[in-house]
Amino acid sequence: MITAREDRRRTFETVPAGVEAVTWWGRAWVAALERRAHDPARLARGRTYAAEGHVDAVTVTPGRIVAYVRGSRARPYRTELSLAAFTDAEWDEVLEAVAADPAALGALLEREVPQSLADTVLPGAGEPTARCSCPDPARPPCKHAAALCYRAARLLDSDPFVLLLLRGRGERELLDELTRRNAAHAAREQPDTAPDFPGVPARAAVARTVLPPLPAPLAVPDVVGLPPAYPEDPAAPDPLALDQLATDAAARALGLLATGVDPTGDLTLWQDAVRLASAHPTAGLTGAARTLYRDLSRATGRSTTALARAAAAWRQGGLPALTVLEEPWDPPAGPFDRARPALLAAGQGTFRPDRNRLTSRTRQLRLSREGLWYAYESRPEEEDWWPTTPPSPDAVTALLRHAES
Repeated sequence: MITAREDRRRTFETVPAGVEAVTWWGRAWVAALERRAHDPARLARGRTYAAEGHVDAVTVTPGRIVAYVRGSRARPYRTELSLAAFTDAEWDEVLEAVAADPAALGALLEREVPQSLADTVLPGAGEPTARCSCPDPARPPCKHAAALCYRAARLLDSDPFVLLLLRGRGERELLDELTRRNAAHAAREQPDTAPDFPGVPARAAVARTVLPPLPAPLAVPDVVGLPPAYPEDPAAPDPLALDQLATDAAARALGLLATGVDPTGDLTLWQDAVRLASAHPTAGLTGAARTLYRDLSRATGRSTTALARAAAAWRQGGLPALTVLEEPWDPPAGPFDRARPALLAAGQGTFRPDRNRLTSRTRQLRLSREGLWYAYESRPEEEDWWPTTPPSPDAVTALLRHAES
């Protein structure tokens, strides 16, 4: 499990190519530094440094971005950009505003900075400040700080949670807290009493003792049909939830008609929730999918991040793939004795064994009890493993299939 301390420190060995920010928040970041610049020539030189790859690994922690930037001398300079981190009270206001605004929450889940937070999280007056170990006596930013600023803008383009980390909170703790607050908002919005829908007692419905003969069974359809449209009744259940339930019930009924077996009958509550979530891509949760993830997370007591990870595993190969994610085991030596030399011979390097897992830096292979290899990946220097591609009985094939995806 990633701790809050680990969540608040991220190091990027590589940064997306280019120096031109492409998102509105990335451009706002660059504009903030350029407004404070006193020498356009230094900015131009910094842009060139950034384009030529003079900025080494970038480390982001609350309030700071730090990197070593190579200039004209052999020894690189330690360069730092600073942004004021929010207090707990300020974070409480930000999180409450996002959790109460579906549009803002949806934008953040799609890895975009919500427009409603523009004046809050983007650099304000006098931000960001720059420091560098170079001997340039001029007022900042120097060309090394400018280079770091342009590279940081590309990080913000690809992952706006870097900007939120600068303000003091990591991605996982933010998503977990937003999930909790969003659930609280949803609970407050529910009616106090259940709607009064007409019905009859079950005893009365089955009171007849003589039933007419059953009609001939209909032919099994080729595909699942569309669910009916639901009326716009504010007292009725959520139509998106009904649509999801109707579609899933129809798919299960079709499978039962065709095979006589319900493949989901023995699933636990968590496993069935993962199965339902796996039918919806987790990248950019919006609309019905976002509501579904929120409700399933609340019903199972798990975070949306845990549900998204499990759903990704389910898409690899159903229940066996979810078992590989959640249950390490001790396999016999044979598969590992064959897999490790094969990986080395294929030029994939050395893999460290641990129970049913083979790990090499940001890549990992997990062996299932069925004898299949599943590929996983993680960020550098983190233990945050996510399933990637479908499995293979051959370890090299599973790893190369992941590399090609």
